[in-house]
Amino acid sequence: MIRAVVFDVGETLISENRIWRRWAERLGVTPFELMGALGGMAAMDRPHTDAFRLLRPEIDLDAEAAAWERDDPDGLRNRFDADDLYPDVREALAAIRAAGYQVIIAGNQPRRAYDALVAMDLPADSVHTSDGWGVAKPEAGFFAKVAEVAGCAPGEILYVGDRLDNDVLPAAKAGMRTALLRRGPWGYLHAERPQAKAADVIIDDLHAVLPALRDLT
Repeated sequence: MIRAVVFDVGETLISENRIWRRWAERLGVTPFELMGALGGMAAMDRPHTDAFRLLRPEIDLDAEAAAWERDDPDGLRNRFDADDLYPDVREALAAIRAAGYQVIIAGNQPRRAYDALVAMDLPADSVHTSDGWGVAKPEAGFFAKVAEVAGCAPGEILYVGDRLDNDVLPAAKAGMRTALLRRGPWGYLHAERPQAKAADVIIDDLHAVLPALRDLT
C-alpha cells in the first residue's frame, strides 16, 4: 500500500522555460538555439551543461553565474519562483494530501531552491534538496534519504519524476513504485524508450497521480 508520494522538482513541479530563456539571453543566443541544444543533450543522455559548452565552448559556468549575480543582483537569473509552477501543481498535490497520502518534495536542486519552494507554501509535508542532503540522484543514498524522511518502507513510496535515469530507474532499484511524467524534453523522450516499461505508470499531468495511486493500492 502506498503511503507517501514524493515529487521531483524540475519539469515535474517547476517549468524551466523562463530559466532557459534567461540563460539564452545571457549566453547571447536565441531561445530556439538553446532549446535545440538542450533537446540534443537530452536525446544523447548528456548533461544540460553540455548545451552551454556547445554554444559557448570557452564558458566557465561557475564564473559566468558569479558574473551574472554581480550584473543582476536582484533578478531571478538561473532561479525560479512561484510563477514557474506548472498550473496543475497546487490542486493535484492538495488532492493527494486530502486523500490521506503524505506529500514530499525531493529533487536535485541547490540549497537556495529550498527557500524558493518553501516560500510557495505548497500543500506538502516536507521539502528537501540534494544539496541539503549532500547526496544527489541517481545515487542510492538519495533514495535512502527519501525513505528516511517519509518514515516508510520503500515499497510504500511512489516517486514521481520526468526522467528515467534520475527518477524512475534508481527509485525502482531502491524498491519504490514509480510514475514517469511526460513533461519537459526529458519526459517526452524517456517515455518513448523501452526502459519506460520499468515505471509502474506513465502519466501526462499531475492530476493523473491520484487515480494511479488508487490502481496501485
